[in-house]
Amino acid sequence: MSEHLIRGLKSYLEAEKPEQWIFNGQPIERSGGDFDSRYSQKGVQWAVKQSAKAAGIIKEVHVHTLRHTFATHLLEDGMDIMTVKELLGHERIETTMEYLHVMRNRKRDIFSPLDTLFAQCSRNTK
Repeated sequence: MSEHLIRGLKSYLEAEKPEQWIFNGQPIERSGGDFDSRYSQKGVQWAVKQSAKAAGIIKEVHVHTLRHTFATHLLEDGMDIMTVKELLGHERIETTMEYLHVMRNRKRDIFSPLDTLFAQCSRNTK
């Protein structure tokens, strides 16, 4: 979970002080898999489309666009493709490799793995 999201959740918890559930509720009944039956598929699609419209996004946006964008950004930021495969729940690496064709390769500075190691160690000792 990102540090930004953790800070936001901590602020929410401090302000709202939920007693039983973080977001004041739990799924009543699950209609299939992990999908929460309180939200219809069309309702979720509508919310995504309305959010895109409010953000001024002209391109057609679907719920799957969020998943695709998430995976693409992970790859662009340097996450290895095997980890992305596991996060997305793909059985075959070829499925995950589809995300590589839209990825923008950014020229990165050359760095030493030793620098990365020291950076991680210094974060862990704080």
